Amino acid sequence: MKAGTAISVLAQPGRPDAALYNEHLALGDLAEPLGFDSLFALEHHFTGYSMSPAPLQLLSYYAGRTKRIVLGTCVIVLPWHDPIRVAEQIALLDVISGGRTLIGFGRGAASIEYAGFRIPMEEARPRFVEAAQLVIKALSEESFEWNGEFYKIPHVSIRPRPISNPERRFHASSVSPESAEVMAKLGFGMLIVMQNEWPKAAEDVHRYRAMVQSVGHTPRPPIILTNVACAPTRAEAREWAARYLSEKWDSIDNHYHFSDGHLGTVKGYESYGKLAKTYTKMKDETFRNKATDFYLSIQIVGTPDDCIQQIAELRRLTGTDHLVTEFSFGSMPHHLAELNMRLFAGNVLPVLQRDPAFQGIVDPVPEETRAGDDRLFAPA
Repeated sequence: MKAGTAISVLAQPGRPDAALYNEHLALGDLAEPLGFDSLFALEHHFTGYSMSPAPLQLLSYYAGRTKRIVLGTCVIVLPWHDPIRVAEQIALLDVISGGRTLIGFGRGAASIEYAGFRIPMEEARPRFVEAAQLVIKALSEESFEWNGEFYKIPHVSIRPRPISNPERRFHASSVSPESAEVMAKLGFGMLIVMQNEWPKAAEDVHRYRAMVQSVGHTPRPPIILTNVACAPTRAEAREWAARYLSEKWDSIDNHYHFSDGHLGTVKGYESYGKLAKTYTKMKDETFRNKATDFYLSIQIVGTPDDCIQQIAELRRLTGTDHLVTEFSFGSMPHHLAELNMRLFAGNVLPVLQRDPAFQGIVDPVPEETRAGDDRLFAPA
């Protein structure tokens, strides 16, 4: 089983963005020496929520600082970009990294980001689908042309050509029922941000695998992105997670504005309107603590042995073979984030990479899930 880490930089009042970035870049520099398999970059714009406007640019920096580690995105939000430029940048990263690319795509859910890029949010899904098809075509064919709804491309060729067929390692996050069939036909793998009960995630994986098989592709194990609090004692791990992950709620709503319910009227995002009830209730301390407790229960939190057992259960349920971890979240001090990362790398990572129990293919195991009135959504 592979394990990577992701760089997600949350702004902190009173601290310069550059200072925070330097701390997170230092954690990124530790990934390869500590033995991690991959390093991932996110994409967000216009607020202090995960300040990462150019994931491929950030990964190019690490391409020159590493030799072995896989470089991934979680995710590139395709509707905000010219897909030809995305294809070119992927090809260039593939060349300069020696083929060490693993690309995840998404369609985004923040209206502030769509407004900033002057893209109608109602067009998000069809733009995503067409852009994804176009990126695959640009990377897989020596030359191509395109005549679609949103993009009209004359006969062109992407240069330099990629060296490792990166389009065969594409993944998509939040594969909704409406877009799952299209993504399955494209052969995309699943990239899951862990925000549901694990059995519910297993149901989604099982459903998507069946869809992929039905259109003639071989299903791939999902990649799962999760927060990790790995500490010498359970009490310390719980304290870190409860204190710093609970800070997500305000930062999420400040960025996405879920509490005002506006997404319920946006075509393609109607289901997100249900989040208004949940995020409005976050003002109540009792509900907020309950939400934090639930969120902690679906992340990886505990001693190294606890983490191993939890990852084993997550793997049993979902069939994942690649876990992408975040060790620094909220306002966690840099020294605690580094301790968290080093303890995981020294005691958990070797087991995931070498123990026979974590090798081979595991089919996801759908189990009965609990129905709830409130929907929790904590995006990366």
